[in-house]
Amino acid sequence: MKRFYKIAAAEPAADGWTVTLDGRPIRTPAKAAFIAPNEGTAAAAATEWMVQEDVVKPAEMPITRSVNTAIDRTGPEFDQVAEMVAAYGGSDLLCYRAVGPEALTARQAAAWEPLLAWAETTFGSRLVATTGVMHVEQPAGSLTRLTEAVRGFDPYALTALYDLVALSGSLIIGLGVAEGRLNAATGWQVSRIDETWQEEMWGVDADAAALAARKAGEFAAAARFIDLLRGSS
Repeated sequence: MKRFYKIAAAEPAADGWTVTLDGRPIRTPAKAAFIAPNEGTAAAAATEWMVQEDVVKPAEMPITRSVNTAIDRTGPEFDQVAEMVAAYGGSDLLCYRAVGPEALTARQAAAWEPLLAWAETTFGSRLVATTGVMHVEQPAGSLTRLTEAVRGFDPYALTALYDLVALSGSLIIGLGVAEGRLNAATGWQVSRIDETWQEEMWGVDADAAALAARKAGEFAAAARFIDLLRGSS
């Protein structure tokens, strides 16, 4: 839509903070009240609205989109979303290693083993690593505890976790970023070890690189949303 307002601002509202356009509070696509859990998140969303020029481009407003998703989808469908996120633990990227060459397997182990150890220490969830692509069954108790960890997130944080996990292919990487074990850049880097190796061996494909850059931006936006929810951005 065309920009029709002059001022976007974060203002207190019932149960949190909202964004107003020329003093009028915005609503979500499903027409619910737009409520962010803290001032920092609402202020970041208001900034997204302010920097729009002649045409409002939702694709350039990740914080606004995440709040909308938390209200319209994640909250009402919390159990289903939590189940989808937790399911990644059963086939986590970090558990599937290359059979060779040794330099690649060493790179995977150096980046991924500390994260699996962190998950075991933090959540009591030991995951089994294997080589190749054949599915390996993970301990049921480990998956249960990871599911409990996921369900401990509120709808806003779960929205960000969903993006972090789906983009990286790893529940552990997503939890690592969400819990502050990894920053966004490192989380994305360790999820791309195989792809980076292929680029080093065979060169960069322009289309694949463009897609990866878009996903990296989405990953960083999800991490920033988590930081805003913590009040630490």
